[in-house]
Amino acid sequence: MTDTKAKKKKGSNKKSSNKGIKVYAITFWTLILIGVLTVFGIFYGASSGYFGELPTFEEIENPKTNMASEIISSDGKIIGKYYDENRSPVEFEELSNHLVDALISTEDERFREHSGIDFRSLGRAIYKMGKGGGGSTITQQLAKMLFTGTASRSTFDRIIQKIKEWVIAIRLEEQYTKDEIITMYFNKFDFNYLAVGINSASKIYFNTTPKDLTIEQAAMLVGMAKNPSLFNPIRRKEKTKNRRNVVLNQMVRNNVFPASDLDSLKALPLELNFKPESHTEGLATYFREYLRSYLKKWVKDEKNFKPDGTKYNIYKDGLKIYTTIDSRMQKMAEESVDAHMTNLQNVFFKLQKNNKTAPFSGITNEQIDRIMKTAMRRTDRYRKMKNRGMSMESIVSAFNTPRKMKVYSWKGAIDTTFTPMDSLRYYKSFFETGLMSMNPQTGHIKAWVGGINYKYFKYDHVKQGRRQVGSTFKPFVYASAVGQKNYSPCYEVPNTLVTFEKEKFGLSSDWTPRNSGDKYGGMLSLKEGLAKSVNTVTAYLMKQIGPKPVVKLAKEMGITTHIPAVPSISLGTPDISLYEMVGAYGSFANQGIYTKPTTVLRIEDSNGVVIEEFMPETREVMSAETAYVMLSMMQGVTKFGTGVRLRTSSAKYRYNSVTGYPYKFKNPIAGKTGTSQNHSDGWFMGVVPNLVTGVWVGHEDRAAHFRSITYGQGATTSLPIWGVYMNKVYSNPDLEVSKGEFEIPITGIKMNLDCESQKIKKMREEYIEDVEF
Repeated sequence: MTDTKAKKKKGSNKKSSNKGIKVYAITFWTLILIGVLTVFGIFYGASSGYFGELPTFEEIENPKTNMASEIISSDGKIIGKYYDENRSPVEFEELSNHLVDALISTEDERFREHSGIDFRSLGRAIYKMGKGGGGSTITQQLAKMLFTGTASRSTFDRIIQKIKEWVIAIRLEEQYTKDEIITMYFNKFDFNYLAVGINSASKIYFNTTPKDLTIEQAAMLVGMAKNPSLFNPIRRKEKTKNRRNVVLNQMVRNNVFPASDLDSLKALPLELNFKPESHTEGLATYFREYLRSYLKKWVKDEKNFKPDGTKYNIYKDGLKIYTTIDSRMQKMAEESVDAHMTNLQNVFFKLQKNNKTAPFSGITNEQIDRIMKTAMRRTDRYRKMKNRGMSMESIVSAFNTPRKMKVYSWKGAIDTTFTPMDSLRYYKSFFETGLMSMNPQTGHIKAWVGGINYKYFKYDHVKQGRRQVGSTFKPFVYASAVGQKNYSPCYEVPNTLVTFEKEKFGLSSDWTPRNSGDKYGGMLSLKEGLAKSVNTVTAYLMKQIGPKPVVKLAKEMGITTHIPAVPSISLGTPDISLYEMVGAYGSFANQGIYTKPTTVLRIEDSNGVVIEEFMPETREVMSAETAYVMLSMMQGVTKFGTGVRLRTSSAKYRYNSVTGYPYKFKNPIAGKTGTSQNHSDGWFMGVVPNLVTGVWVGHEDRAAHFRSITYGQGATTSLPIWGVYMNKVYSNPDLEVSKGEFEIPITGIKMNLDCESQKIKKMREEYIEDVEF
């Protein structure tokens, strides 16, 4: 009986136990099913857009990424960019293996195995509440960068964002290979300091390429991916180094490199080569700004529109602008400008020490006051005060109130206390300059220096500025005379005063130009007159042909500035840009063919498809013989004229004002110096067979200048830049700049160019006549 009861009880317990297991199993599988259905529902809901809009298939296939447009030099270097985001994409093959290994080891060890979501990492992150590391895969992080953006602070919204990232990550994995996802990640990530994408980051932090990054450099950049603001190598070096070492540890854990190398790598300093990129710094800043304005007009031309009919955006569409600028020659030009202008500025400051009206000379205090008030009205500070309704009295008071500020100097920015008005006057003491170098046969501009420092002096003195050209205009007069009158370089004219009578050529009174130093007498050949820049010789030629043919020729040679048809232009009174002058002188070196200066070779879209190619504009402006005769005469300038210091080696110059002297050039050089009234502008135009280079130097205000022509002449202010530059150019034979003779026209030269032999022959004939008499 007892046994029977026990058996019944045992059977009852067994049934109860089985029932409990069954309930547990049902509950377990119900929960699993609910979980699966919930996950499925969440993914289905997210995919269907119930949690907000998701990117379309087309958007995932072509995600919107702002790409910087690149300015590429003729020798293949990127010399600048236009961008909203400084991003230049790379291909997977251009990535260092160190980068790829570091990223996978640190951010997503099972990247090659999952399909967008790593459930093991996700489970760990949920279980440890994120304390054991995040659960986001590389693909999810890419989805966030491309489509969801900044993480929401709202927990609910962040969960929705995460769900969207999961869905997008799966779609990305379906659309792209693993290598493509890695590449997109590196191209998209923002490393701070305008370093968007690994290409920019490699250049800005280490001045190298993604392919050439060392293992420790790659580890640092990947370490920044966790939080680029926190792990900032410029502001938090130690913290960034520690984060880099964490990445190196992860790489050892994943067998990327042996553990025996770890300690030595972790001990290495960061060793940055930090070169931040900016629109106001770097190579060819003035040229880049000119090109920007050119491209803004170019994109508005309908023939340059995209296939869909919209305009290109130079800041977002990743255009490639292939330019004529040679980065090597540009660097040489900028170095030459820096070398001479620092020296010349020091000379100017020394000579201005006892000048109470410095930097101005030869004007009254009232005139200075007018200059300064005009300068004040041109400032942003003045305009802002005026817009706020401030009275003129209050504005003037503010401009004369001392304040702390940084000001420019050749040695770097200086912290000082100035009144704004004092700072304006201080900046007016600085010499400005322009240099342009061009191949006369192609019109390709090889170097463009628009000023001394674009950050502080933004006015471009190559194309924007127009200044009085002085005697550099004389070759236009000579060329007109040679072309019209068939005068040879050996043709002699009297060195006497020439008067242009009242009412002739529209003059209101008689005009008699004088020579420098008032030296007259004897006969001078045209070659000697041009070489020594004798005004009476030029005046004689102008009177023979009149100003209209000269103006016509100058226009044909590319001078677009208005030139009045008056005799005084013979001495260089017009204001003309350096860009125009270099283009015009190119006609002499190109056998009488004017080739319009060119800056762009072609423009491609982000895929390398050519949008437009640019061909030079050319036209014949004089005969090949006239052009060659002019080159022959201008060679006299550097042989025995105002540019002779390019060849001499024994002269002494006070304060060593002629930077780089002696230059010791022995090759043929055609040139012309120019100096304007009061020595406000100094010019030198130098020509060799395949390169024309022009240089201008002067102050912003023409009232600021050297008091003496010794220092103010173009041979002192501008020629040294040309000399230093050309010696640098010739030091690199790869540039293929000619040292040879100028090419003789196929038709030959009918004129006699050997004036010395002609002089000797004439003297001999006169001697024989005397004997016979």
